[in-house]
Formats: sequence, C-alpha cells, structure tokens
Amino acid sequence: MRLRSVTTLLATLVLALAVPATAEATPGSGVTGTIFEQRTVGNTDYVLREVVIQPGGYTGWHYHDGKLYAYVKAGTLTHNSADCGLDGLYREGAVFTEPSDTVHIGRNLGTTPVVLEVLYVLPHGSPLSQDAPNPGCPF
Repeated sequence: MRLRSVTTLLATLVLALAVPATAEATPGSGVTGTIFEQRTVGNTDYVLREVVIQPGGYTGWHYHDGKLYAYVKAGTLTHNSADCGLDGLYREGAVFTEPSDTVHIGRNLGTTPVVLEVLYVLPHGSPLSQDAPNPGCPF
C-alpha cells in the first residue's frame, strides 16, 4: 500500500510540474481591431491593423514578440508601462513605437474613441500580442 501511495504522489508531482502555471491575464475591454493587410517576408510577418478603443476601454496588460509602429488617427491614448508609470500620452496625429517584449497597457481615458493605425512587425507565426498579468498597478 505504501508503494502505491508514493507512486501516486510522484505521478501527481510530475503532472503538476509539467503543466505550466497560468498567470492571471488582464483581458481588454471596449477594444476592436480590423486587419487591413497581412504579409510575410522571409521570417517576418507584417500586419497592418486598425485598433479602436472606446471611451473607458483598455487593451489589457500585454506585450508583443516584435516591434509595433502606431499612428493615432483620433482620440488620446494613455500608455502605461509595467512599473505603473505613464510612458506616453499620445494625441491625434502622434506616432509612437512599442519595443518587443515590453509589458504595457493602452487606455482611453477620454470621451471619444481612440483610433490607431498599427503596423506589427513580428517573427513569423507570432500572435499580435501576448497577454500578461497586471504587474500590480491600481488600474
């Protein structure tokens, strides 16, 4: 009986170690996206997308596997980094970039929709973004 209990315990531990822990991702709210163009050149995917964030909406904490280039077509985007600090306040007409593997959140604290034209430059096959847990920020 004792050997069976040890075997069961070991099997449970192996399964627990084999299954990665899931972090509590922070899903976005009030965000929609439309892909206009998508091309792959070599090992790089280029995706042109319009992202709309409604008033009070936010992207959720996330990062990108590649670089992102954005143009603010309308509204004002509040952009925060994982240290909870404001790393950008982008108004209509602004252009900004997001480096790869940098956790951040985009929020619309205004009263009109934020409209972004975004070019994603990603390793081939990568998702547009990867969810990340809230790093402890109050928003």
